[in-house]
Amino acid sequence: MDDTPEEITTLVGREVYSNNGVFVGEVDDVRLDLDATAVTGLALGGLNDELFRSRIKPGHGAIIPYRWVRAVGDVILINDVVERLKEPEEEEEAAV
Repeated sequence: MDDTPEEITTLVGREVYSNNGVFVGEVDDVRLDLDATAVTGLALGGLNDELFRSRIKPGHGAIIPYRWVRAVGDVILINDVVERLKEPEEEEEAAV
């Protein structure tokens, strides 16, 4: 793998998928910690309505922690958001 640093702006516009292949959204911006010179989050727009319908109003975005990112390439893969967003009662129903 090439260790050449990339511009942060190359993240903007990339599609984000869970590691299970579920479309999550598209990167609109990044959140930075200037003191640590590190990316701390990805601001997503164009969110998957099925994942975020009950939590975010249509037309709004979400910021996901950068620690969820598993891989960055042509697309960005993150830990499976579906399990993280399930309501406790949904988890109980799935276990039955």
